[in-house]
Amino acid sequence: MYTVYILQNQTTQRHYIGHTKDLKHRLNRHNTGRNVSTKSSGKWAVVYRETFSDKKNAWTRETQIKKYKGGEAFKKLLQ
Repeated sequence: MYTVYILQNQTTQRHYIGHTKDLKHRLNRHNTGRNVSTKSSGKWAVVYRETFSDKKNAWTRETQIKKYKGGEAFKKLLQ
């Protein structure tokens, strides 16, 4: 199973969108500075997730959500 996720930075309220096969491990990498995109930003929390049976569908959904970012569709996902 693959998970598409949205993280929110607990300090800046910034969002990060990604997909992974192991969400717990991936979140740990974000929070311990082992991800280039999030390493100097503080602690992150999962605010949204969806699961998929294969990587291709997860990647497609991640790309779709990234296109939403900042718009009304993105805000609806977070509600």
